[in-house]
Amino acid sequence: MLELKNIDFSYGDSRILKNIDLSVNKGEKIALLGDNGAGKTTLFLCLNGVLKCKGDILYNKKKISPKELRRKIGLVFQEPDVQIIATTVEREISFGPMNMKISRDEVKARTDDAIAELGLEGFRKRAVQYLSGGEKKRVCIADIIAMDSEIVLFDEPCAFLDTKNSVLLTSILNKMAEDRTIIVSTHDMDFAYSWADRFIVMENGSIAADGGIEIFDTDYVQKPLLWQIMKIQGEEDYKKYPRSIAEYGEMYNG
Repeated sequence: MLELKNIDFSYGDSRILKNIDLSVNKGEKIALLGDNGAGKTTLFLCLNGVLKCKGDILYNKKKISPKELRRKIGLVFQEPDVQIIATTVEREISFGPMNMKISRDEVKARTDDAIAELGLEGFRKRAVQYLSGGEKKRVCIADIIAMDSEIVLFDEPCAFLDTKNSVLLTSILNKMAEDRTIIVSTHDMDFAYSWADRFIVMENGSIAADGGIEIFDTDYVQKPLLWQIMKIQGEEDYKKYPRSIAEYGEMYNG
């Protein structure tokens, strides 16, 4: 679905991305991991067509323009205020479709569908500056849904969210993943371990590791809490480790 070949990017004399080769398949749930400064956000901006990089980005085996990339690949920024530009929730969500040269009826249908999917019906006319951080995050996600993006990138989606909104966000991500490809950049190893089915680790602008849960059996990333608990309990086969608290409970109560 998406293929990166020899992607390279520099800010002035500082080389941020270094010869990245990567393939993303349709329907994958990917966690992009790595320390601050590893290049995760820069990679997202290149994938979304915001930054122009060296190398080739292929979509369904074809090279496409940055403008086409932005239509195919949506990006939800870490800080909602960076993304939101309109005055009300409804205007914000409809802004993207309105710039896609589609009919007014289609714009309205997409906006209504996105509002319904994110549970924002009661917020249509609400001024965005009066929304909470979690509500703004939902509006940003609705922006991307209204654009009908086939791949959605989330940059630290759980940042600044309380426990209630983090749980809600996870539910939203799972629902979106039913018919979209989702890539999440995160420092939260417990969330990544429980949610993703593929893990890509970046170090100093390069791909250091790429695979399934075996990634956590290396020194590239911090071990999730459940992983550490199972180790303490003496279980050596990580393939038997639960991926969530619910699975852990079933293991010992079922």
